Amino acid sequence: MTMSNTGRTLHQHLFALFSRWGCLLLVASLVGSSLAVRVLQAQDLHIDRNPDREDWSVLSAKGLGLQPSAPMSGGTVERPEFTCELVRLQWRQGDPVDIYVSLPRGVKKPHVILYLYGYPTDTSRFRNDLWSKGAVEGGFAAVGMVSALTGERYHSRPMKEWFVSELQESLAKSTHDVQMVLDYLEQRGDLNTDRVGIYAQGSGASIAILAASVDSRIAALDLLNPWGDWSDWLKQSALVPENERSAYLQPEFLEKVAAFDPVQVLPKLNERSVRLQQVGDDPVTPKAAGKRLAAAVPRGAQVLQSENWAAYRKTWQEKKLWSWAKEQLGQLPSPASLQRAEPVAAGGRPE
Repeated sequence: MTMSNTGRTLHQHLFALFSRWGCLLLVASLVGSSLAVRVLQAQDLHIDRNPDREDWSVLSAKGLGLQPSAPMSGGTVERPEFTCELVRLQWRQGDPVDIYVSLPRGVKKPHVILYLYGYPTDTSRFRNDLWSKGAVEGGFAAVGMVSALTGERYHSRPMKEWFVSELQESLAKSTHDVQMVLDYLEQRGDLNTDRVGIYAQGSGASIAILAASVDSRIAALDLLNPWGDWSDWLKQSALVPENERSAYLQPEFLEKVAAFDPVQVLPKLNERSVRLQQVGDDPVTPKAAGKRLAAAVPRGAQVLQSENWAAYRKTWQEKKLWSWAKEQLGQLPSPASLQRAEPVAAGGRPE
């Protein structure tokens, strides 16, 4: 082999080697850059998760200085029975609240049922025409929102931050959000917000209880398996990872959410129509916590208990459970609505 060939071979070998190194360095650089951005983001969020200085120790949004920006429309779909609009609302930095507003055709200023789903679900069911058609039956507007650190609202947070790890923030911000959403709905002028009904499940049901304690517009609460009795709930709920559980049982953590415990707040809702629905085999809500929640409902409240989800589904079908909140607002569903298909959550559970 000539020197020129040897040099060419060596050059090719080194070029290939450097190319591989270069690819590895590029990947490492991209990964490192990604990690650096992620760490920086986590640090920024950890250092100042509350740039608006929102008071997370109180439930009422009054006096907090939350200033809503102009609503942004995400588009509207038109159907023979209803219209559905996606609206983005924002009153704090970096945490917009997207809501769906479904309006029945031919009804002037309909009453509102607010649907507040629990962690980790979202409001994607509002994109289902069959579901939305059923939700507006009887002449009601259906509004869907997602609570803090739930659905899309926790994707930008560091991996270790989720609804329970930031429980005080999750509960307080979401309770403030419900009030701000009702303010927006009232200001629209095309809805009756004097007496609002809420259907809520899981953590959403807990937030509904807290919101009703500070907002007189909320007249009816239909609550499915609310979280509460925080010390026992955090100690036993299957939702809490075992390697995190001890941190949530520390006195400092529990003290921050003591005033936000539905067990303490429920008895104060004497002027509201309340129905508590509990499903016995729900692993998220411990039985001891469920019993204390049932014992805490205000006088006159209904408590509907099912042994398991199969029994609950049967009761749902036989008693048309979905119409309860509408009935409390004084507008009975139309006869045609009695044939609506039941809404089903992920995993086949009724909602």
